[in-house]
Amino acid sequence: MSELQHKVIVGLEIHVQLCTESKMFCSCAVEFGAEPNSRVCPVCLGMPGVLPVMNKRAYEYSVLTAMALDCRIPTFTKWDRKSYYYPDLPKNYQISQYDLPLGEKGFIEIPLESGRIKKIGIIRAHLEEDAGKNLHTAGNFSQVDLNRTGTPLLEIVTEPDMNSGAEVRALAVELQRMVRFLGVSEADMQKGHMRFEPNINLAITKDGTEYRTSIVEIKNLNSFRALERSVNYEEHRQLDEFLETGKVMQVGSKTTRGWDDEREVTVLQREKEEAHDYRYFPEPDLVPVELTQEWLDEIRSRLCELPLKRQMRYVEQHKLSDYDAGVLTADRSTADFFDEAVKAGGEPKRVCNILTQTGLKMANEKGCSVRDLGITPQSVARLAGMIEADTISASSSASVFEAMVETGKDPEVLAEELNLIQKSDAGELEAIVDQVLADNPNAVEDVTSGGKKTKKARGFLLGQVMQKTKGQANPKVVSEILDRKLG
Repeated sequence: MSELQHKVIVGLEIHVQLCTESKMFCSCAVEFGAEPNSRVCPVCLGMPGVLPVMNKRAYEYSVLTAMALDCRIPTFTKWDRKSYYYPDLPKNYQISQYDLPLGEKGFIEIPLESGRIKKIGIIRAHLEEDAGKNLHTAGNFSQVDLNRTGTPLLEIVTEPDMNSGAEVRALAVELQRMVRFLGVSEADMQKGHMRFEPNINLAITKDGTEYRTSIVEIKNLNSFRALERSVNYEEHRQLDEFLETGKVMQVGSKTTRGWDDEREVTVLQREKEEAHDYRYFPEPDLVPVELTQEWLDEIRSRLCELPLKRQMRYVEQHKLSDYDAGVLTADRSTADFFDEAVKAGGEPKRVCNILTQTGLKMANEKGCSVRDLGITPQSVARLAGMIEADTISASSSASVFEAMVETGKDPEVLAEELNLIQKSDAGELEAIVDQVLADNPNAVEDVTSGGKKTKKARGFLLGQVMQKTKGQANPKVVSEILDRKLG
């Protein structure tokens, strides 16, 4: 029987819509959900005689992202025309960058399920304008909305360094976190701000000989789930096709397929165009971009600690779990708030619990960030300190936090007003414990007998003390008194 092994090979093209106020080459507003064809002008509609003008902020956002991806940044780049006909491309060409991209030869690190970090190469990052949108929901005809035409679009192309759907998903998630941290994109996939196009083929070893299947590109995926599942499906489809036909890679045999989300299968669309099919040539209406050292330094000054590095720091420095650190670094605003609260003296794990268990829940309900709830990192640090000092219980902190948001008052004041200050007076609590022990002789016997019921009976007695003090007794002090009296 012949021996057969295979490895999936995936490279990814990612389109990131930049969150500028205006389009790439005109002053039309970038606005999702506006009335169709209401955010257009002669420039983005490709009328005769118009001249494009480059959006400086879009270029800076792109260079900043390329820097975060550790790319080499050329000081000279130019614009090119990529010619093709499609109903949502009114000029019949797209202004892009072909042979001189603004960033190249970088990398991104992604976390794997094993806990290992893997480095994925970045071939290039280039800036272009987005196309419009074809709509197919009105009836037995299509409509075209050109509002998106001309929106700044950063394309990032990876090396084929990924070997599973899970790795491809991990890269997409990490890149989304990165562009949000940098503030260059909202990266909302429901709004089309990030779109993914994996290029997939297999290296199959059969009887000591390696074969490569033809590369398939899956177009315009806009969810992590679809991205991962389409790669996994395509891996199995290509393997089955090879076993059935023996078909291997040939020059020019690249195809594009679409993803059918309902059936969870890929569907053949067309043979893939090669670069010469697009008839690239330098854009005659735009001057090249020359980056001075001062301009580069100014852009570089906007770099921040990237999410994966910060997540790893939280685990190492603050001893947080990888999950908690991931939740905090999902959003830069939350991570910055956490850092400020810790710097103000808050114990890291207490601050983390307050933010992840109460703060983010309230922020999600109100549709804002934790910082926009109107509380300060310093007040959260003081709340964490009250838990640490056993002034209030960890469970009571949620009530105090919610009241801080609603009233703006200090946590110390609210803990008093809400009657949540824990009783730690040993003399006062001892009298209550004695009363509970006298009222529950059976439970006392279960504890002192050392049998199977010991733990449950002790928990019951502790609960009775908490009930009599309306939850205000310090559980730690009560436990010490119970230990002393029950042995």
